[in-house]
Amino acid sequence: MGRVAIVTGGTRGIGRAICERLRDERECKVIANYAGNDDAAKKFTEETGIPTVKFDVSDFDAVQEACKQIEEEHGPIEIVVNNAGITRDGTLLKMRYEDWDAVMRTNLGGCFNLAKATFAGMKERGWGRIVNIGSINGQAGQYGQVNYAAAKSGIHGFTKALAQEGARFGITVNAIAPGYIDTDMVAAVHEPVLEKIVAKIPVGRLGKASEIARGVSFLVSEHGEFVTGSTMSINGGQHMY
Repeated sequence: MGRVAIVTGGTRGIGRAICERLRDERECKVIANYAGNDDAAKKFTEETGIPTVKFDVSDFDAVQEACKQIEEEHGPIEIVVNNAGITRDGTLLKMRYEDWDAVMRTNLGGCFNLAKATFAGMKERGWGRIVNIGSINGQAGQYGQVNYAAAKSGIHGFTKALAQEGARFGITVNAIAPGYIDTDMVAAVHEPVLEKIVAKIPVGRLGKASEIARGVSFLVSEHGEFVTGSTMSINGGQHMY
């Protein structure tokens, strides 16, 4: 197997597609992070052969310890895909501070925590790839998502700043901003609402998780070595930024 890659939120949806793509196309030794459902994680490993590790990406100390253990067991982490994210939607007037804080700590703080745990090793070895999964809603905003939009927008700024720090050490840092993707989360949206969303997408359909995974695979490959500090928008033309 090739380079060790960790994908947070890696056992379902976009994360799972990324794990499978990096395993199959890039021959990576992939580790999938998850936070909650042990049974689902076990089933994921049985189906894919990809090992999992349980930790909360918002917990700084837990992330440092988990990455240390992964490196002891599998080798140095050379590819990080920060995909884990949560939603706690509500308008500002109805949103509790706890909802704001949880989303910021997970969606944006998780990127910092994983980078902090792996960046020094990447620098020492002279090679590394970090891909942060943002969102179209971090670019365009979304009603009822001041927390989520702020966190995802923050990811894009975090990406550009860290890219400047890593460039001379052979570390690229990029982001992908997915549009509306055909995942369980989107499938839960009421049909009339979903129809309105699709009507705003110029290509006339939802995206596929495999299309996001393809973008990640390019960015971590040798073909993407001159790309850093960029945000790749994969949204069917819904938002051109």
